[in-house]
Amino acid sequence: MITYPDIDPVLLQIGPLKLRWYGLMYVLGFAASYLLVRYQLKQRSFPELQENFENLNIALIISMIIGARLGYVLFYNPAYYLSHPLEIAATWSGGMSFHGGAIGLFVGGWWFCRKKKIPFFRTADTYIVTMPIGLGLGRLGNFINGELFGRPSELAWAIVFPGAGPLSRHPSQLYEAFFEGLVLFLLLWSLRYRPYEGYRLWPHGSLLALFFIGYGILRFLIEFTREPDAQIGLIGPFTMGQILCSLMIAAGLLLWYQLVRRAGREW
Repeated sequence: MITYPDIDPVLLQIGPLKLRWYGLMYVLGFAASYLLVRYQLKQRSFPELQENFENLNIALIISMIIGARLGYVLFYNPAYYLSHPLEIAATWSGGMSFHGGAIGLFVGGWWFCRKKKIPFFRTADTYIVTMPIGLGLGRLGNFINGELFGRPSELAWAIVFPGAGPLSRHPSQLYEAFFEGLVLFLLLWSLRYRPYEGYRLWPHGSLLALFFIGYGILRFLIEFTREPDAQIGLIGPFTMGQILCSLMIAAGLLLWYQLVRRAGREW
């Protein structure tokens, strides 16, 4: 068993203002995505995106925050928020859903690209290869907060989390940070130029589909080590996260099939 590192969730406090590690992870994730997308734009000309880059980033951030909050409300605690509707906007009290954020990004990005006449799937591929960095950093923030911890375990690296009782548990946040963050980033980043190389199996949009599939599979498997949400518990043998990941995998496979099919007709 490993001793949980006693890290203050508040990194810096000046008067009533608090900078939390979790908030810093969000900022670092957005910054990494911003810089890596700009890097890609320097490598390959994409004038439609370059002209709208700053405004698109703002639209994506807003869409992600709204989607993540509404996703949590609808997927994880609808009964509570139906009774307390004024708390839906209280994001500072906690409660954000990755799957809701992903839906928000997809819808917001699609709407903006359509409005500005920017190729959507090429734009999505450019951004999605950077997204695992933010996911990995976010899970590190969860670990520092001592939240979203794993199920009881007797493994040598299990941790007793404060507020989670006396049992040692899987550090599932670190599993997710490594696999959904680092591993998925290295995979997608190494494939970022495939849609430009003429492969029929890699049309624009295929990296977006691969992200759906890859994240869905990794999160589905890691969820077996993660404590289910207390207000939901297990749904049959699965968590709500696993059910949403199953839908995500199916959406990714369907999207890739449709993209490859369309690319085949164009050849």
